[in-house]
Amino acid sequence: MTVFESINHSTTKATDLGQDYIKKSQAYYKLKVFQQLTFTISMLGKALVIGSILFIGFVFLAFALAMAIGNLLSNIALGYLIVSGLFFCIALIVYKLRHRIDQKIIKTMSPKFFNS
Repeated sequence: MTVFESINHSTTKATDLGQDYIKKSQAYYKLKVFQQLTFTISMLGKALVIGSILFIGFVFLAFALAMAIGNLLSNIALGYLIVSGLFFCIALIVYKLRHRIDQKIIKTMSPKFFNS
């Protein structure tokens, strides 16, 4: 075997190994994207279902609370105003704490995306 044949054989083998590596990397990334996509869609779906049920429950709870406060004060409109003011206070508190909420979500979700 001459030197040129040996070099030709080595480069052919290296090229084949490189192509195999690229194909396997491409398959890995396709699988990784599929995993992350299904995880994200699953989380969004669960959040949508659970969130909508909780929302309906809170709406009924708010009406009941407003009626109860209104009956206590003998003025239904005042009960509704108090409950709406309570919701505005809660919304303001959540708005002020939004950065902490973002940090908590990032800390919770980052191991799923970067360590797997």
